[in-house]
Amino acid sequence: MTWILFTLLAASMQAWRNAFQSKLSQEVNIAGVTLARFIWATPIAMLYLGGLYWWQPMGLPYITPKFSLYVLGAAAMQILATALMVKLFKMKNFAVGAGLAKSEALVAAILGVIFFGTELSLLGWIGVAIGGAAVFMMSSRDGLKQLSFSTALLGLACGTAFALTSLWVREASLSLDLPFPHRAAWVLLFVIAIQTLVLVLYSYLVDRNALDSILKRPKLTILTSTTSCLGSIGWFSAMSLQAVPYVKTLGQVEVFFTLLIAIFWLKDKVNIKDMLALLMIAIAAILVMWG
Repeated sequence: MTWILFTLLAASMQAWRNAFQSKLSQEVNIAGVTLARFIWATPIAMLYLGGLYWWQPMGLPYITPKFSLYVLGAAAMQILATALMVKLFKMKNFAVGAGLAKSEALVAAILGVIFFGTELSLLGWIGVAIGGAAVFMMSSRDGLKQLSFSTALLGLACGTAFALTSLWVREASLSLDLPFPHRAAWVLLFVIAIQTLVLVLYSYLVDRNALDSILKRPKLTILTSTTSCLGSIGWFSAMSLQAVPYVKTLGQVEVFFTLLIAIFWLKDKVNIKDMLALLMIAIAAILVMWG
């Protein structure tokens, strides 16, 4: 199915984007790393949209107030989520930080059921419980007896912000009077353009060092922006075709990409507890998917 292919693209690109952000966060502050995700993404999104119209010409979208609110909300939540993830990377190693942020899938399932009419079976709720336990396990530095609640809370906040981003992106896409994949591409362009504008203005007015620091590291910045945009193309497209909880739970395959990158590229040490937690998250994803 098409949405599955887009989800796999998104998961693999997001794992690499997180890796590049983790590297960048060692030398650049949170604002700079967050900006690096978006600064070159807008031109890529424009090229993608232009390519779609060259391949299959369509009319322009009719922008409604509802669409505008969804796009603004999604843009704001994704900026917040990215900043929180960078802070997670600074608190723990790469694989664990990314794993904590993956509470996104579980939160999306819960919010989807409560506010967006998604239905989950008993098997699905068991998956939610297993995934929640895994998130808390990964937040512990020295075992469950010394659980770091602040880290767990930060991970949950990051996941919630990403979940709201995804849910609002889907609603924005469904509100456009265009077929797939054009409507997803328009949402992507609007969201990324708003985020880039806001972050560049913030950096110029408040923290010029953030902009200067990423411009001095063009390779990592371009890699971060490119993988971020490609990942967003995958996520936005998949969520235009399928409900968010299903997309995000399948997207948990990212944890395996993350683990491989952490071990073989970043040379992080991932202990048995962290590997078990990552496996639990994957099992939870499968249960929620089947549910």
